[in-house]
Amino acid sequence: MTDIEADVCIVGSGFGGTMAAWGLVQAGYNVVLVERGDWVGRGPHNWAPDGTGDTTEYYNRESPIRVVAGGNAPEMGAYHCVGGPSNFYGGVSLRFREADFVADEQLVGESGALWPFAYDDLAPYYNLAERLLDVAGDDSDPVLPRRSEPYPQRPAPVAEVSHAIANAARETGLSPFRLPLAINYRQDARTCQLCPTCDTYACAVSAKNDLATAVLPGLIERGLTLLVNHVATQLQQSGGRITGLRIVDRFSGDVRNVRAGRYVLGAGALGSPHLVLASGLQQLNPAADAVGAYLMRHVNATVYGLYARLPGSLDQFHKQFGIHDLYFGSPDFPDLGRKIGSIQQIHSPPVELVKHYLGRFLGTLVSPLARRMTGLLAIAEDQPNRENRVWVDSSDIDQFGLPRLCVSHTYSDRDDHALAALTKTAKRVLRRSGAWIFYTHRIKTFSHAVGTLRMGDDDRANPVDRQGRFRGTDNLFVTDGSIFPTAAAVNPSLTIAANALRISELIAVADQKTVPTV
Repeated sequence: MTDIEADVCIVGSGFGGTMAAWGLVQAGYNVVLVERGDWVGRGPHNWAPDGTGDTTEYYNRESPIRVVAGGNAPEMGAYHCVGGPSNFYGGVSLRFREADFVADEQLVGESGALWPFAYDDLAPYYNLAERLLDVAGDDSDPVLPRRSEPYPQRPAPVAEVSHAIANAARETGLSPFRLPLAINYRQDARTCQLCPTCDTYACAVSAKNDLATAVLPGLIERGLTLLVNHVATQLQQSGGRITGLRIVDRFSGDVRNVRAGRYVLGAGALGSPHLVLASGLQQLNPAADAVGAYLMRHVNATVYGLYARLPGSLDQFHKQFGIHDLYFGSPDFPDLGRKIGSIQQIHSPPVELVKHYLGRFLGTLVSPLARRMTGLLAIAEDQPNRENRVWVDSSDIDQFGLPRLCVSHTYSDRDDHALAALTKTAKRVLRRSGAWIFYTHRIKTFSHAVGTLRMGDDDRANPVDRQGRFRGTDNLFVTDGSIFPTAAAVNPSLTIAANALRISELIAVADQKTVPTV
């Protein structure tokens, strides 16, 4: 088949790939975006019990990941769909704090992790990302970083359950705040219906401002070429320059090449290093040993409270409040230093997901209890550890020609201690709101994964430079969470989006293109 020609070829349509595409399309580039999955269908079926992420066809197991340590199974899949995991996320759109860009010695240790720029360098792109995602929020976060613009939307009315949790948090001396959410509360055809099937579900009415809803359709109208159901298998190079991308049609098996002047990886903290390693590009990089290393994934757990009498209806959206009182440490936990983590509201566990992970028999017995539970999600920042990494097994090749991706990840004692401090606080809040039994569920997915191709100024320790360029190549850039030196303790999506916009502008400026604006 004939080659595809473009100015820029991007791999992956998640936050890193789509936001880079936005900046480059705005600057006038002819952009081809390669996505392994397909569009997520929208309609009443999204409200069905089996509409939650991991039970759908978009959690893909065609090329299963071998999990050597960590994870929730010896083999795991990954989300492959237009817009990536944003289809199934809860819309939480938090900025990293100013101090998250400054090395905390207790967290960083000897890893050498250091952001090559400061919060103020990213702030204008946070503004732009929030406008593109039409984020709804306010200024109630007690550790809110500096802002130069208000949120595009005001938040929605507070659900009864949320009121109860927030009041309980205040009564225990905490300062709950409204979570900023990429959800449409405007009075139009996509208005949010405040249903409980949001986090882990695709939105049936397209009210969630995921990338497939809020960004990609407009880019396609402006000329973006989106290739769905195509697997990127090899970046070809000559003389330190990427000369082509080999792609395989998932269904026909047809092979084509994309020829472009520049290439951008936005396939995520697992997918981007997978393609780099499968292509042997680490051999070009002066920080070859760090390619695939320093995988971070937050140390998370959901604390569910079981209620004799619920503090409100669970049939209404209630992922609305967060707690950041422990973000920068707490006198109750002095040995954890100046950073611990965050707490967020979370819905009761989807019944079908309970059955999926516990098995049909045990899940059927336990799932009625889920209708009497609501919870809080604890997110602690994990330490960057060189031994936490991904690599490829070249003796195990899949149907598309990709070597098997392998993952190994363990948490440090400090990680576990930070999580324990957060879950203890979460139980105190839930107990105050009326819960009398608790279940703590450790999250073992890679939904918040970052690292693996981290950026930095030291070319011997960081595979990617501050401009997002993969060292050892002239025209390969990385724009997803794989380039994060540290993980902070909030959802990474908005920071991935902002940094991708920053890098796309740097590419445009280097080519003397018009700088993209809204």
